[in-house]
Amino acid sequence: MSLACGIDVGGTKIAGGVVDESGTILEELVVESPATDVPAIEEAIEKLVTELRTRHPIEAVGVGAAGYIDKARAVVLFAPNLAWRDLDLKADLEQTLGLPVVVENDANAAAWGEFQYGAGHDVDDLLLVTVGTGVGGGVVLDGSLYRGAFGVGAEIGHMRVVPDGILCGCGNRGCFEMYASGSALVRESRAAAHAGSLLAADLLERAGGDPNAITGPLVTEAARAGDTFAIEQLASLGGWLGEGIASLTAVLDPAVVVIGGGVSAAGELLLGPARAAFAAQLTGRGHRPMLEIRKALLGNRAGLIGAADLTRH
Repeated sequence: MSLACGIDVGGTKIAGGVVDESGTILEELVVESPATDVPAIEEAIEKLVTELRTRHPIEAVGVGAAGYIDKARAVVLFAPNLAWRDLDLKADLEQTLGLPVVVENDANAAAWGEFQYGAGHDVDDLLLVTVGTGVGGGVVLDGSLYRGAFGVGAEIGHMRVVPDGILCGCGNRGCFEMYASGSALVRESRAAAHAGSLLAADLLERAGGDPNAITGPLVTEAARAGDTFAIEQLASLGGWLGEGIASLTAVLDPAVVVIGGGVSAAGELLLGPARAAFAAQLTGRGHRPMLEIRKALLGNRAGLIGAADLTRH
């Protein structure tokens, strides 16, 4: 049986796992990510793989990381949360490990994982939307991962949805992730609490009276407990999400849209409003097949599993 090692590089941790051909993780290790130290990040990846190789006959390594990866799946052009700039990570790791290495954007890797083994296993065309601190995306078309002419496609979080809107970390205004992310959920909830809104009183009490202690998971927890304000905040987020997906569907026409990321833990509190907004805004609605919007199945391991499997494709 062919075994590959998937590596998921984040700003705070690096996860490595041995993945078989069925998408099963046989063993997983996690270490802290030295995000500002380029040599230390590579060394951490190498140590993870080396340790896992002592117990498993690994044949290749797939690395998923947030950022722009070139068309050859080798060079990290830019990583917003890591100290990587124009780094040929593939060459460095192959020289040290003596194994074939594939480098991929983390959302692309997660999309491939869900396509192969998760919520999109039964279709050929899939759009993954990850809703976390920001909004990420990955696209599979006709059974192939779409990466664009230069390898940096599917950055859906920076689709502009509000001209001259809220300033985004990318430098532009009105990006999708400024309205449809976990950060947007927290921003709006905290703003209401800071303003003394009575609607946010119960949520503020859950946060110990400190508006700045309001988090996305806290909003979800309150919504599950029936807090009207929290339910409305998730519904508003879902509305933005559904409208954005409708625009993306007009371009991509996927069979399935998979919603992943931390905020997807809210389940139907998020997905129900997203589906409703999507159905209301889809171009040609009523005269075209209606796609499914599904919750991701692989959770935060989708990227690790996808990165490992991409070494086989």
